[in-house]
Amino acid sequence: MDNVNKIGPVINIKDLKKSFDDNHVLNGFSMEMYLGENLVIMGKSGSGKSVMIKCLVGLMQPDSGVIEIMDRNINKLDQNELNNLRTEIGFLFQGSALYDSMTVRENLKFPLRKKKLNSAEQEKMVLKALQSVGLTEAIDLMPNELSGGMKRRIALARAIILHPKIIIYDEPTTGLDPITAKEIIELMRNIQKKYGASSLIITHDVDCARVIANRMILLIDGINYAEGSFGEISNSKDKKIQAFFK
Repeated sequence: MDNVNKIGPVINIKDLKKSFDDNHVLNGFSMEMYLGENLVIMGKSGSGKSVMIKCLVGLMQPDSGVIEIMDRNINKLDQNELNNLRTEIGFLFQGSALYDSMTVRENLKFPLRKKKLNSAEQEKMVLKALQSVGLTEAIDLMPNELSGGMKRRIALARAIILHPKIIIYDEPTTGLDPITAKEIIELMRNIQKKYGASSLIITHDVDCARVIANRMILLIDGINYAEGSFGEISNSKDKKIQAFFK
């Protein structure tokens, strides 16, 4: 974790709980993420990863617990404050989630709509973001003209266009062939180095975790069940942990 600043966490979650009727999804989940860190959270399907992310960005209210992002308790923010905070967070959605009716240029300009920027300034930011992912030539294409890997790159360009302090990746390699998945992982590493952002990566891809993680957390039984480097986690003798690496 050479580039990690451990002065204080940029994300701090304490004792997060969320249930749906009798289904206790999060049972006191806690975690910290530090500046410049690539933190991977792994969990099986239905383990609560998506619920945790929705609580983290204020799309879902937890039953109890504290979520602090860059020293701001999100449960105490009004809607304007929450919206402002979200501009400091880039989000790569599972499946890319590009707007089908918009060109690549228009998709990338969408996060800029609330900024007081003229057309030339917007165009400069769009081109810079596309350069970061190696796809300037795709600027006038529609999403249906892009391959799966290209869509993921464009989605990543959209996530970083405002130079966020935190980037959240939701299953960044899902649905990609192994070669394209490796390219996306390498691109994530390069972006982290270039922008110095803190990256929270939600994945079930062991290869992705092996390459990208400074630190890993296993979300099991609704809690932070295990935490450490990839080597520490993967060498555990715990059967619940071993099940991830078989």
